[in-house]
Amino acid sequence: MAENKKEDSKKLSKEQIARARGIFAYMRPYRGAFTIGWIFLVLSTSVGLIFPFMMGQLLGGGSNSPKSMEESIQLINLDNINQVALALLVLFIFQAVFSFFRVVIFTNVTENTLSDIRKAAFQQLVYMQMDYFNQNKVGELSSRLSADITQIQETLKTTIAEFFRQIVIVVGGIAFIFVFSWKLALIMLGTVPVMAILAVFFGRFIRKLSKEAQDQAAISNAIVEESLTGISNVKSFTNELFMLSKYKTAVEEIKKLNIKSGWWRGSFVSFIIFCLFGTIVFIIWQGLLMTQGPNPELSSQDFFSFIMYTIMMGASIGSLPDLYASIQKSIGATENLMTVINTPGEKELVGGTLKPVLDGTISFQNVHFSYPQRNDIEVLKGVSFEAHANETIALVGSSGSGKSTIASLLLHYYATNSGAVSYNSISINDIDLHHLRSHMAYVPQEVLLFAGTIHENIAFGRTDATEEEIIEAAKKANAWDFISSFPEGLNTQVGDRGIQLSGGQKQRIAIARAIIKNPKILILDEATSALDSESERLVQDALDKLMVGRTSIVIAHRLSTIRHANKIIVLKGGSIVETGTHEELIGMKGLYHNLVELQGLESVTNQ
Repeated sequence: MAENKKEDSKKLSKEQIARARGIFAYMRPYRGAFTIGWIFLVLSTSVGLIFPFMMGQLLGGGSNSPKSMEESIQLINLDNINQVALALLVLFIFQAVFSFFRVVIFTNVTENTLSDIRKAAFQQLVYMQMDYFNQNKVGELSSRLSADITQIQETLKTTIAEFFRQIVIVVGGIAFIFVFSWKLALIMLGTVPVMAILAVFFGRFIRKLSKEAQDQAAISNAIVEESLTGISNVKSFTNELFMLSKYKTAVEEIKKLNIKSGWWRGSFVSFIIFCLFGTIVFIIWQGLLMTQGPNPELSSQDFFSFIMYTIMMGASIGSLPDLYASIQKSIGATENLMTVINTPGEKELVGGTLKPVLDGTISFQNVHFSYPQRNDIEVLKGVSFEAHANETIALVGSSGSGKSTIASLLLHYYATNSGAVSYNSISINDIDLHHLRSHMAYVPQEVLLFAGTIHENIAFGRTDATEEEIIEAAKKANAWDFISSFPEGLNTQVGDRGIQLSGGQKQRIAIARAIIKNPKILILDEATSALDSESERLVQDALDKLMVGRTSIVIAHRLSTIRHANKIIVLKGGSIVETGTHEELIGMKGLYHNLVELQGLESVTNQ
């Protein structure tokens, strides 16, 4: 069992790495510029390796014999200073130019790549199946497009380049110090393998802590989004302290994880620094001994160059753990993003390609359905019905009877477990999703308006609609009177989720949105149940106009609104228990008759 777990862990690790590598596919269009950037990075790093050598030769004087500090200073004449200063000036000019182009090119490549990733991730999200949003919180998904992108951005722009630069300095420095003195080089390298092993060990551990902190940050973002989105509920139930407590718990967990990560990183960095400085002191002591005596093993110039390289390498090795941990953190962020991007969307999973002419004919044949997250609970149990072109079909029943589920299946948000849904005798699975939904309009009970103007929200039904068409749609939806009463008319801002408009006003804008689309099939999900009498009258009048000449599926709560429907389907516990017109169902004196009486519609019964 243990061996199997280890194999699974290794396999998972390979899958994670493979997902993270997917980011390079988005860099492919910019590989030419990226390659040039790497050339400038190599050049600037190589030039940087010359600096310690030149400084060592300057500080070491002009003789191979050991000298006191006073003698060394006397040997540094004006010509020598001028030559080295000029050489260093040229060196710094090259370094500055190479670094400038490296930073600019890497920034351009990074921003172009991340722009493509943002677009790809959002495109994938909007085309995901509805069940994906049942499994993942919106706040966490938003975090993937913000926090994770920011982490990757910093890594691609600077961290990878800096990590490479420090590695080159370490490797190049080792080569140089071996040329100066292999004995001192071996003493120096005696600590490197130990630190390298520790860096890998700590890097993996820190990566785990960082990923946990990222996941916890996504959870805290979800709490904030839920609280602010449902702020009216939070306030009305006086649950500010409850939501604050939830957020505090999440934030405390983030703090705990980050502090733990910081403690380990700080301990590691401190240990590395202590070892490095101890090594430098020991090397200086050994090097000074090697420059002494009648036959010195090491010249002054080479000794000073060796010290400069050692210090430079020490600083580079000391920075590697932090850089490595940052890269590991970015791998986790990249993995999260690639998981979103690589998750199959509706198009991949459904795959219908037919684009038939739809006249509004609908057929449900023995449909059984359970939501993917609740497979053990069957929501629809053998539902069968037909709707002919331009008919109005009303769905009636208590909450949980399956009315809204039928609407979701009509829109092909989910696939049936068994049975068939068809349009014009063509299986819904064979019809192109975009083509199908382009023939449909949906007016929900709780209308969501997008932050923007009334004009933009109505035009959401058909983005190429003219202003005249939008005004005409608003008039048909009984919305033009209140729209024209606003100082800015169609350009009035509706606020976040339409908060500046009343429920009736939002419903009428949603109806105008449906009118502008001119669908063959209309789905109304209890569109008047939450309105006052006056708003209901206006909205119902607009709906009556909207339903003319198209197939309408009406989910009804107020039964007075559907008495003229061609067919009323009564649902109970996911099954159809009664079907007929209003008069036929009243005559049956069954469940529908009881519902009518419960709503006090005896006068309707007698009509």
